[in-house]
Amino acid sequence: MYTRLISGLVFPLQERLKRHSTLAVRRSLEESQWWPAEQIQALQLQRLRSLLVEAGIAVPYYRTLFQRLGFDPQAVTSVSDLQALPLLDKATIRANTDGMKHPHAQGLARFNTGGSSGEPLIFYIGKERVSHDVAAKWRATRWWGVDIGDPEVVVWGSPIELGSQDRVRLLRDALMRTRLLPAFEMTEAKLDAMVAGIRGMRPRMLFGYPSALGHIARHAERRGQRMDDLGIRVAFVTSERLYDEQRADIGRVFGCPVANGYGGRDAGFIAHECPSGGMHLTAEDVVVELLDSASRPVPVGQAGEIVVTHLATRDFPFIRYRTGDVAVMDSRACACGRGMPMLKEGMGYTVKLWLFIKVRPAGSVRVRIS
Repeated sequence: MYTRLISGLVFPLQERLKRHSTLAVRRSLEESQWWPAEQIQALQLQRLRSLLVEAGIAVPYYRTLFQRLGFDPQAVTSVSDLQALPLLDKATIRANTDGMKHPHAQGLARFNTGGSSGEPLIFYIGKERVSHDVAAKWRATRWWGVDIGDPEVVVWGSPIELGSQDRVRLLRDALMRTRLLPAFEMTEAKLDAMVAGIRGMRPRMLFGYPSALGHIARHAERRGQRMDDLGIRVAFVTSERLYDEQRADIGRVFGCPVANGYGGRDAGFIAHECPSGGMHLTAEDVVVELLDSASRPVPVGQAGEIVVTHLATRDFPFIRYRTGDVAVMDSRACACGRGMPMLKEGMGYTVKLWLFIKVRPAGSVRVRIS
């Protein structure tokens, strides 16, 4: 009853007050996930053409680019037509940040990544993009029989998030039944406290880095402390490669399946694992290309760099954005029956910046920068 109150009333009310369409998008995604692949592809193409037309008309950078290339968005009949456009990298965004903004965009939120070179990537995200990314993560969460408002333990290490735990946010976390544990400086004493905290809360789900959750699991096992009697339904992991031994340790000790997720604050919510083991792409919202070193599409079954076009970024378009990550497309149909395409699990794709969506009345979005 409490979970239904939060997920069915409190959070939707918050999103409406923020002028987000998250609930409507999630409902749409939960319908389209069961469509046949051809119908999802048709929706993807329709949304892609709409994005390209809007960008070519209104967004200065893309208007100039399309005119120079003689690219006609109205003539796009396949996602493969994107190959006529250059790839978008961080240097291009840095050089054209203002020109990539839609002139009528309102309520843009400014974000930045750290960047290995020390020079941050500054970009902007509108309400449409936030609504779609949150809805996609919400849909994936519900695949596992848990929902917003279920008790949750989060093992995280973001200075942004850990530095924001003032009294108001602590109250909001209490309302959402979320407990945040810092995923750094894991001394024996702190690990003991984490194990005790998880046992005391008896969460329905865990969320964190696979390395951190694996470390806690092995520590509990060494201490002879059972953790598989708490009723935990799933452990969501992200932001690092999930190794087989980590999956095994977390699943064995906590007595629950482990669900992998992949995405980024810049690239969007790209893929998530379902209970049948499929790493499903959020194909309704993103076009994923896998390219070789010469920027040519790789055959199915071969590894390629993940290049993303996010279809809900009219305010600040991400079209053919290079993630720097590598994956292989999975040609199988998933046993779950969902029609979205899949990436192969265990390929070692990583993320530099992961969107950690934790919905609370404040509507905050937690971001971990690595």
